[in-house]
Amino acid sequence: MQIIDGKATSQIVKDEIAAEVTQMKAKGGKTPHLAAILVGNDGGSETYVAAKIKACEYVGFKSSLVRFKDDVSEEELLAKVQELNDDDDIDGFIVQLPLPKHISEQKVTDAVDYRKDVDGFHPQNVGKMSIGSPAFVSATPQGIMELIKRYKIETSGKHVVIIGRSNIVGRPMSILLSQKGYPGDATVTVCHSRTANLKEVCLQGDIIIAAIGSPEFVKANMVKQGAVVIDVGTTRIKSDTTKSGWKLKGDVAYDEVASKCSWITPVPGGVGPMTIASLLQNTLKAAKKEIY
Repeated sequence: MQIIDGKATSQIVKDEIAAEVTQMKAKGGKTPHLAAILVGNDGGSETYVAAKIKACEYVGFKSSLVRFKDDVSEEELLAKVQELNDDDDIDGFIVQLPLPKHISEQKVTDAVDYRKDVDGFHPQNVGKMSIGSPAFVSATPQGIMELIKRYKIETSGKHVVIIGRSNIVGRPMSILLSQKGYPGDATVTVCHSRTANLKEVCLQGDIIIAAIGSPEFVKANMVKQGAVVIDVGTTRIKSDTTKSGWKLKGDVAYDEVASKCSWITPVPGGVGPMTIASLLQNTLKAAKKEIY
């Protein structure tokens, strides 16, 4: 069993970005600028946005954070999105999800200028990604693809079983891994809450991507010997043993599954850090006008 170290890999990616930004600035180029809109004070979102700001500082980006209380109107939020769309200094921005129930996430996502949509959620980016055209790919799937590439994990002809069909992870991963080229050329099965014989399907997986949001859902009896397991889950569980009062649990029962794997991502320290690294990569592309 070998660990796919997302923390170490994300550091390498950030160092690569920082070196490129230094060169850009030395040539008189524009400093990349990433903005984030945060509604409310969800603990997970607060932690994630703080990590993004810290990462921006590290690589030499400008960063802006726009805060709203959770009772902000949809109209006011959409007006701010338009303001960021029109701000030429901002290369990319994200609207941190989830949003309060009275606000339509789809309406807000659609309102973001696709050329600044570094989260890769806009229908134009999703559509272009699905046909293999250059686009901003959502950060978590892009981070997973980056890990697969950098660890030289074979995907051609492999059976990939994805547990979870969300638009953020499951569906884009199924498209990316089934496309021609590397990493891709895989046969992909997408499983979800209605899948019959889930255990038997998972046992066929050469690569399992767990993105269902259920702590320690994937047990050892669902994983065949030698499989690659990528755990996307990050559920906060109350804990008396940590200073924060909580700890992160993945979708995979790591302690019992790891010994069966050829490669496995830990939680924390696996996919999570790569999500932020990918967001930075997208912002750099936006600043360089590489895609649009």
